[in-house]
Formats: sequence, C-alpha cells, structure tokens
Amino acid sequence: MTPFTPKTYQQQVLDSVEAYFKACHELPSPALAFTATTERLWGRGNPYHPLTGFPADMPYFCLRVPTGGGKTWLAAKSVALVNTHLLRCEYSVILWLVPSKSIREQTIKALKDRSHPYHAALREAGPVTVLDLEEAKSVTRATLDTSTTVIVATRQAFQVEDEECRKVYQSSGALMHHFDNLSPHQRDALLAEGEGSERTVPYSLANVLRLRRPFVIVDEAHNSRTELAFDMLARFRPSGVLELTATPDLTRTPSNVLHSVSAAELKAEEMIKLPVLLETEPNWQQCLADALARREALHKLADEERRAGAPYLRPVVLIQSEPRRAGVETLDFDRVKHELIANHGIPPEEIVVATGEEKGLEQIDATYPRGIADPACPVKFVITQKALAEGWDCPFAYILVSMAELKSATAVEQLLGRILRQPNARHFADQRLNQSYAFVVSRNFAETAAALRDRLVAGAGFERREVAEFVAAALPEQARLDLEAHAGRVVVRPVAVTLPEKPDLKSVPKPVRDKLSWDSALNTLTLHAPLSEDETEALKASVTSATAAAAIEEAAEKSRTTAIEFFQTPAEQGERFRVPQLALRVQGKLQLFDDPEVLEYPWNLSLYDAEPTAGELAALGAALKVAEGGEIDVDAGGHVVSRFLPELQRDLGLVYPPEHWDEVRLATWLCRNLPEPSLTHENKQAFVAAWLTALLRRDGFTLARVNLQKFLIRNLIEARIRELRKQAVGKAYQQTLFGDDAASRVAVSDQYVFEFHALAYAPSRDYDGRFGHFDFRKHFYGRIGDFDSKEEFECACQLDIWAQQGRIKFWVRNLVRREGCSFFLQKADGRFYPDFLCQLPDVAGQPGPILAVEYKGADRWNGAENDRLIGGLWANLSEGRCRFVMVTDRRWDWIEAQLNRLPVPQR
Repeated sequence: MTPFTPKTYQQQVLDSVEAYFKACHELPSPALAFTATTERLWGRGNPYHPLTGFPADMPYFCLRVPTGGGKTWLAAKSVALVNTHLLRCEYSVILWLVPSKSIREQTIKALKDRSHPYHAALREAGPVTVLDLEEAKSVTRATLDTSTTVIVATRQAFQVEDEECRKVYQSSGALMHHFDNLSPHQRDALLAEGEGSERTVPYSLANVLRLRRPFVIVDEAHNSRTELAFDMLARFRPSGVLELTATPDLTRTPSNVLHSVSAAELKAEEMIKLPVLLETEPNWQQCLADALARREALHKLADEERRAGAPYLRPVVLIQSEPRRAGVETLDFDRVKHELIANHGIPPEEIVVATGEEKGLEQIDATYPRGIADPACPVKFVITQKALAEGWDCPFAYILVSMAELKSATAVEQLLGRILRQPNARHFADQRLNQSYAFVVSRNFAETAAALRDRLVAGAGFERREVAEFVAAALPEQARLDLEAHAGRVVVRPVAVTLPEKPDLKSVPKPVRDKLSWDSALNTLTLHAPLSEDETEALKASVTSATAAAAIEEAAEKSRTTAIEFFQTPAEQGERFRVPQLALRVQGKLQLFDDPEVLEYPWNLSLYDAEPTAGELAALGAALKVAEGGEIDVDAGGHVVSRFLPELQRDLGLVYPPEHWDEVRLATWLCRNLPEPSLTHENKQAFVAAWLTALLRRDGFTLARVNLQKFLIRNLIEARIRELRKQAVGKAYQQTLFGDDAASRVAVSDQYVFEFHALAYAPSRDYDGRFGHFDFRKHFYGRIGDFDSKEEFECACQLDIWAQQGRIKFWVRNLVRREGCSFFLQKADGRFYPDFLCQLPDVAGQPGPILAVEYKGADRWNGAENDRLIGGLWANLSEGRCRFVMVTDRRWDWIEAQLNRLPVPQR
C-alpha cells in the first residue's frame, strides 16, 4: 500500500477536531467548548446552534470542505479521535450516513479495502469492522465488544416510512443476545411498543444502536438537513454528530462550522485545478470545435510533461448535451456524438455516453482496472445529459462543454466538480495543466460567468468572496466584459452620444434598457455599463436612421473598451512575491526549519520523575465521581438535569464493560495508544510502567479502576510527555539558534523561499470594514485578511500610503495557520506569523529587500520576546535581504527607520 501523506490543511482540520473534543471535557458543555475552540482557532468565537430534538449540549459540528478536498478520508481519520478524545473508549459504533446507494457502495468498498487510504485511516482506531445495513441487522455482541464497528448506510434506510427499511425497527432473533442482563436504566432508554403492562421492547437494530450510543458521521450533509432526517437520527441517541459538506446550511437549521477549508487552500495544496477559464460562443459547433482544440493542446502538454517524468495524463472533455424533447430539435447526445465523429473525425471508441439509458461509464469501469484513467482506456470525450453517476471520479477531466446556457443547477454543479480535481494531487510544470476549462454555448459572457460562479458557490463549496478570481475569461475581449471579476477594482465611465432621433427604448430588452438613460432636452443617450455585441444590435434596432445606428455602434465599442479602467493587483500583474525562509544545517545539509523535531537534543524519559502529579491525581478523582454518579446540574427553570458527557460516559461504561487486565497488559495498551515518534518504544514503555506502578501503590487505585479510567490516564501521560519534550526542545532551540556558533548551524538561504502564489490566498475571514474604510491600492491580492485590532488596521493603512508613494513596492496581510498561503518562522513551541510582509522597491534591477512587520498591542508586548528574537535572527542572517520590526503604540517611525535602513529606536 502506498503511504498516504495528508495535506497541511487536512492535518489542521483534524487538529481542530481533536481540540474541540478535548475542550468538550475541559469545559462545562460541548456547546461552550465549540465557541471557545473557534475563538482560539480563528480569533472569533462562533455561536453554537443545538439541534431540535437532541440534548442541547450534544457535540454536533460541521467540517466545511470544498469539492476535491478529501472529505471521506477526513471522516475516516476522525474515528480514532472520536474514540480517544471524545468517547474515551476503546471501541465504538459509528453510524456513517451517505446520500445515495451508489455512494454507499463506493464508501463500503473503500473502507473495507486494506490497500485503500480510507481503510488505513480507519485502522488508526484499532480493530475495525465495516458493515452494510443488511450485515448490521445480524451483528453480534462480540463484534461490537471487540472492534470499532462502522455501519455505512443511506439516510433513507432508517426512515420508518420506508416499508422495506422497517426491519431496522422490528424484532430479530439474531439480535436477542444484545439485550441480556440489561439494567433498568438501559431498558427504560429503549424504543418500545405498547403501553403499561403491554409495553414490549423489540430486539431491533434500532435498539441495539440506542444501547451503544453511536457517533454519527453524515457525509454530504447538505442533502440530509430536514426535520425528518433529524428525527430519524434522534431515535438512536447518538453520542455526537459530525457533518461533512462543501455547502453547510447557515440559515434555516444552521450547522456549527468548526473548521472551514477554502478553495484557495486546496489550490495551494495542489488538490484542484484553478482558475476555471471560461469561453462563450453562440455557435454550438464552433464552441465544440474550440473545446476540441483546447483538449489537443492540453494533450500535447501532458505528453511533454510525461517525457520529463510526470505521470500519465489523458485530458478528458465532459460534454453536457440537451435533453431530448418531442417535436423539438435539440443538441442531444446523439447529435453531439454525430458531430464529433462526422465533422471532427473522432473515433467512436474515444467517446462514451453516460445518461439514464446509456451506461457507458459503468462499462468502462468494468473493462479497465483504473476505469477511465487507465492508460489502456481510449476515451477522451464523455457526453452526458444531466448529471453523471454519483461518486464517479476522474481527475483527468479538464474541460466542461455545455451545449445549453447554465440553467440546470444540479447538473452544472456536479460536472464542475468533476473537472476541478487535480490529477495525482500535484502541480505540473506547465501552468496550463493546473487549470480547468469551460466552454458554454452563450451570447452573454458576463451572465454566463456569473452563473458559473453561482454554481461554484452553491455546489462546489467555494466562498462567495473568493469565487470571482477563480472564474476567469479565456479571451481578452471577453475579460473586459467580466466586471464581477474585478469588483471594487474597476472604473466604468459613462459614454454619452447625441442621436438625431429618439430611440424606441420600449422595444429594447429590459436588461439592456437598465444600462441606458435618455435625455430628451439634449437628445443624448448615455450608456452606464458596457454593452456586448448582441446588446448593441438590440439597441441599434430601436432607431431607424443609419447615422443613429452608427453612433450607437461607436458608443457601444467605447463602453466595452476605453470606458473601462481596470485596477490590477500586483498578483494579477504577474509580480512574484518570494520570501527567504529560515533553514538549519542537519548533518552538513541545509533543510527548511519547519519542525522543532529536526533539532538535535537529548530526549530520554528515564531522566524524569514518573510519579503522578497532584494535578493528575485530582483529575482522576474528579472523573471517578462523575463516572460513578453522573454529573448533575440545575437548569434555568430549577429542574435537575444531567450533563451530556457524564451521562454518555456512564452509558458507555455499561455497554462496554472493562476487561480485567493485569498491569503489564494495561501498560502495553497505554504505550500503543501514546503515539510519540520522538521516543523509542523502550524509553516510552519504561516511563509508562513506572508511572502506572506509582499510581497503583496509592490508596483507592485498583486495577479495575485504572482500567476504567485508562483513556483519561492516556491523556494525562500524553500531556506530561508533551510538556517534558517541550522543555527539552526549548533548550535545544535556544542553543542551536542563539548559541555562540549559531551562524554555523542556521541560515537564511535562497534554497528555501516561501512564494505567495497568485491564487493561493485564503483568509478565514476577509476584512469587512469594521475598523474603518481605506482604499488599499498596493495589497498583493484583491482580498485582505481580517485585522485583529484597529491599530493593526491603521498599520496596514500606513503601509499602503508608503506603497502609493513608492517607498514600498507592495505588501500582504500575512495569514495565520494557512500553511499553503502564509509565511512563518518556526519557534520551539509553535510558529510565528508576522502580520505584514512588504516587498521593498527593486535595487539595480533586482527585487528589493523583504520587510516583515509585526504589530503588538501594549498589553502583549512583554509576552512577544520570542517573536522578536526569531524575527531579528531571520533578518540578521539574511545578509541584508530581509528586515524585521515589531511595532507598538502606533510608532510608525520605527517602520520608517527600516525603510530608510536606519537603526530602530529602542522602546
């Protein structure tokens, strides 16, 4: 099995999930934990929206990941986090819901396939069993007691209204043994039939799930957000709900979005092909011919890359034909296929049709081991009518051709998703192979571009604020009509023309009329927006004289050329922004310093005291009280209520009784569940065994109790080891970077530079004007990440003023925790992200120095000593290529001193 290396954004998503689960236990409720975690992660706490019909503080959250971001892999990786950090149990039941039967079959196949990355991710939870719903209806108690059991099903399969699926709620002799020796508490919690003495509890799968308190994963959650769907979920008393979707509901029943991945992050991590280059053409045959020419050009590029060592690639065209309609001539799949064969000489075997009746793709998948991506497969064109089969995936798809204007939202959204995935999740040397292409039969480019952007937002999960730059015109003459792409950065001057007659504006279509005004006193027609050629023809038809028509023609030409002034950002102008990074010499070779683990330091746990601390003992004592009696509280109405997680721990303790392990077996389990790559197994085992032995010598800590609390113990030991390692790393960091001979070990080299790519800027929040408004003209990108304070905003304004004066070439608001989009300097205990990076003016034809600016409020100045040290070291080692300044109290003169290369005043 080929090892799967997660992308940086994927690891950050998982880190956010782990942080939330830990906070659920540290704070009074998962609801408070959600707001606190989002505050810590993103600088602004998001409100928590409980689900109606569920406990108000049940952990319920959403991961927003756009199309192509690997949602299924993230879900599989999350299972181990659920067991370890939320449920704190060795095994769990996971109810994995998908939107359709085809997605269900694909998910089950991948999760069961031991060579698939999904299965490898799932196995991190320990022994796992993957079942479909039919298999789950006869699952044994032994299976649930000895493995994490993942039941994959469609949401519809659990609806009582579906007659075929009612077996989920009916008694089954195969499940009877699950209900032996239940406590009264457990039996009262089950679904029952009848009342009073007639009350009977069916031995149903639904009741097995209620006993086991499943954690629910909802894939493509936007398809499942109905009251009926939530009612269905509530029947199983879930321990938590995780939604994964590209397009979360933020209004009707708002999802609790814990982590939101942007399309720019996927682009930066080489997961998707952006931008989508759009070209419109009113003649369908010419539109198709243009797409074929593009495919041939891409194919030649792919062959050149392959000869240079790149993997095999055969660009594929997806063609959306029109549906057939009785008595009406349409561009249906037969007509499109005939055009390809008869007029372009395409061999029939290179064309596959995928409609409701034609199952060409299924045949391809059955014939070739790798489906359409197989080198032996000849297919270059896929003709579909509405949408392709759900779950069908082909990163080779590069070009979307739509025979009709973009009206079928569902079909266009799905087809767009198919052309976005980047082959092999890696960039090609030629930028043209890192982009997608769309050819649409249309007369109005601006409307088509707007519709395409709408579909990327509604279906692919792009954010409205970033989508403008991800749909670009392929032709320069069409780019001038795409005002939306330059929103806020374009000036359109009205064009006035005097006419010898009054035009009949009532005869002009309303969209054109809305762009015009007529002044009867001056006989002047004013064009307030650009007119396309088709719109111009419609307006010319409103006058009778050739002179008036010619004047309109000339004015319309001006409206879409000289009357439009675009302001382009440095990134759009093709400027490069490259920042030297800090590197270490390891065994004589330079390598990027992006992980403190590359430091050489003595790390031996046997040197440290393994005795449990007072704080650790207090945590174990508090947890035991909760486990024995359940934690209770009083709500606003004076009613006694139990808190969700303590009640959940009690239930899980009843259904997963701890085994009677001996001390050696328990220590072995703890070591296995303490992943710490910096330690040898023997080193870790000795520390864990000593810690456990010391604990068991204390009064009240029997093997039974310690086994019951083993997950909490695991977390406590992990925290202790992390703190000890942090101390060791801190000493090595100080010696390596700031010791007497640091210059021989640390360097700022051109070998490692961070580049701000044109389409790889992904703020978690854009600046919304909350501290004031300023016309930023020299920011590297059109978007600007949010500012943490008014002083930080004012600092950005000052940088832009200097840039407009020519003292700074351009600058960027640096981002935090957006690794593909932001520059950082590694510290012993984290990363330092300077607030601003400025490219200073060129010197002798070469790029000028880089100035990093960090603004610190007076209340945070004393705690920023390590940031000042690492920033100063980076600048000092750069041999004049980099400068650094930390500012407070609006001391803009400190920045100016760096611009002038003068000594910075001391605070």
